[in-house]
Amino acid sequence: MPEAWIIDAVRTPRGVGKVGKGALADIHPQRLGATVLAAIRDRNNLNTAEVDDIIFGTSMQVGPQGGDLARMAALDAGYDTKASGVTLDRFCGSGITTTNFAAAQVMSGMENVVIAGGAEMMSWHPKLGEIQMDVRGPFMDAGNEHLRALHPQTHQGVAADAIASLERIPRQALDELAVESQRRAAAAIAEGRFDRSLVPVYKNDGTLALDKEEFPRPGTTLEGLTKLGPSFAAMADVPLDAQGTTLRSLVLERYPGLEIEHVHHAGNSSGVVDGAAAILIANPDYAKAQGWKPRARVVAMANIGDDPTLMLNAPVPAAKKVLAKAGLTFDDIDLFEVNEAFAVVAEKFIRDTGVDRDKINVNGGAMALGHPIAATGAILIGTVLDELERRDARFGLVTMCAAGGMAPAVIIERI
Repeated sequence: MPEAWIIDAVRTPRGVGKVGKGALADIHPQRLGATVLAAIRDRNNLNTAEVDDIIFGTSMQVGPQGGDLARMAALDAGYDTKASGVTLDRFCGSGITTTNFAAAQVMSGMENVVIAGGAEMMSWHPKLGEIQMDVRGPFMDAGNEHLRALHPQTHQGVAADAIASLERIPRQALDELAVESQRRAAAAIAEGRFDRSLVPVYKNDGTLALDKEEFPRPGTTLEGLTKLGPSFAAMADVPLDAQGTTLRSLVLERYPGLEIEHVHHAGNSSGVVDGAAAILIANPDYAKAQGWKPRARVVAMANIGDDPTLMLNAPVPAAKKVLAKAGLTFDDIDLFEVNEAFAVVAEKFIRDTGVDRDKINVNGGAMALGHPIAATGAILIGTVLDELERRDARFGLVTMCAAGGMAPAVIIERI
C-alpha cells in the first residue's frame, strides 16, 4: 500500500466571528477557501491540472457556504478546471475527516495528489441558520419526534455542562485549563510558532484583511473568568415545543435525576471565529517526481460514535481506536491536539487517558484561538506538524468531538 505523505499545510489567521467586529467577516467563504488553495499551490509549485481532488469541510452548507465550496474555491483560486472538488460535513470533525479521506484515496492507490481542508465563516452563521431553518428545518426540530425519541440530542453547551456534572469536574478546573490555553497561545504567537503555516487574507481590492490571530485574549486571568456568568443555563430551560420540551429535559430523558451544574461560559468555551485551512497530500512517487520533500506521513485513521445525547465524549474512544490501528500506545505519542470545543472535552481526555498535560494542546487551543467548525481539524493537523518539527519529535495524534456524538482521529509521523 502506498504511503500518504503530507507535503505542506497552510491556514488563515482566525478572525473574530462577528459581523462588524471581525476582520474576515465581510470576506466571501469561497474567497477564504481560495486563499489557502492559492497558498498551497504557490508554495509548492503545484500543477493544479494534476490535482485529483479537493476535499473540503464546511458545516453550515447553505446560502453562500452552499454549492460545493471546494469546487468554487478552487475555481476562485485560479486552479485548472480539471481539479475537481467535493464538500462534506461531519460537523466539527469535518477538517480531520477531509484529511483522512484524502489520505485514504492516496493510500488506496486510486489518486496521486489530493488537497484536504475546510472553510467556515462563523460570523455568517446566524443568518445562514435562518436560511437553514427555511430550507430543511432546524436541527432536531419539533417535527422529528421519531429520532428524538430514539436519541434525544441537546445543545452542545448544555451537553458540556452535563458531562462536567456527571464527571464531577468543577468549574475551577475548567477555568484553570482556559487560562493555561490563553497563556500557551500567547507564548506560541510571541515565538512565531504558527508562522510557517499562516497565510494572510486579502480583500477583493487587494488590501490586507488579516495577517495575525484576532481572537486571543492574553490578559485572561482566573480571577477574571470567575466573574463570568454561565452561558447555557438560561437556554437550557427555554421551551422547544408545545409539550414543554427543553434542552435540559432532553438530557434528563437519558440521565434522569442529573443535577446539571452550569460551568461553561465564554471564557472556557471555544471561540466563534472565521477561518480556513488546506493540506497537500501525495503518494511518494508523485512527490519525488515533483522534487517535494515530505513533512509527515499519515500512520492511521479512525472514526467512532458515542452517546448522541452527551455528544462530546467520543475523543477518548477515537484516540484508543486509532492507536490500536497504528500499533501504538498513548506513551508513544509525542504531541496531542484535542480540540477545546469546551474545556470539559480536553479536561476529560486528560483525566481519562492519564496523558501528561504538557503533551496536549501545547500551543493553546480553541478556547484561546477559536474554532472555525469544519476548518479546525485541518488547522490542528498543521499545528501539530509544525510543533513536531520544532521539537524534533515523531508522532502526533489529533482528535475532536463532533455533534451527533462522533469523533474522527488521525496519527501522523514526522518525516
